[in-house]
Amino acid sequence: MNAAVTEWHAWGDLTVTGWAPTLDGERIPDPNNYERVLSYWEVVPGGAAVVRQHRALHDSLMESLADSGMPPAPPVISLWAYPFWSAAFISYVMDQAGLGEAEFPSSASHATYVDSLLARYSVDPQGAPFLPHTIDEYAPVAGDLICADRSRSPITSWTDRLSEAGQFRPMHCDVVVALKPGELQAIGGNVKDAVTMRRLPADAQGRLSQAPYGEAPFFVVFENRLSHTVPSVAGRATSLASVEAPALQR
Repeated sequence: MNAAVTEWHAWGDLTVTGWAPTLDGERIPDPNNYERVLSYWEVVPGGAAVVRQHRALHDSLMESLADSGMPPAPPVISLWAYPFWSAAFISYVMDQAGLGEAEFPSSASHATYVDSLLARYSVDPQGAPFLPHTIDEYAPVAGDLICADRSRSPITSWTDRLSEAGQFRPMHCDVVVALKPGELQAIGGNVKDAVTMRRLPADAQGRLSQAPYGEAPFFVVFENRLSHTVPSVAGRATSLASVEAPALQR
């Protein structure tokens, strides 16, 4: 999606390989992207309160620096990591892509919009904008969503979520932006405190490989049935279904 790639570029094209503990090259996210985090919060219900909370803390810290005579310096970006903003980022991306609440309900919780997408599929499988798959039955393409369960007792299939819909479960989702042999590339928010592209292993058929033991397992790939676009290398819009995005495959 346009917004995911645009935001990734704005954050400095940060990447992380697999489940590495640090960003590739041990890069540090730019603290000046604080305002971008606020813009993600602005699109979700209840986000305005988080924006006010963050602004108040930010302004207080900057005033303290000024009063002490120290040169102004933005706080480290990790200061804004909580409340977790990864779901707000996905909601922002969908909003920027032009999806309405009926197609993708914005939420500060991944579980909330996952439940809505599954409910829509359950009542209207032919017309649902997002079609759920397990990771072993479908090879993702650009524009799809991949979601993992971060709980202590994780589920490994979206069908297991149906019986507990409405209950909180910590999750994380990323937007698939490109694929190449053996690798899937997906962009998510609040990954190492930034908008980051994850380089994830895939099999010979392009299907996402399961996370290693101890990491959050993937339990669903949402096939994006909607016709949207992502930017090509030259800046020309390209079909989500056919994008190769070689500039992302570094």
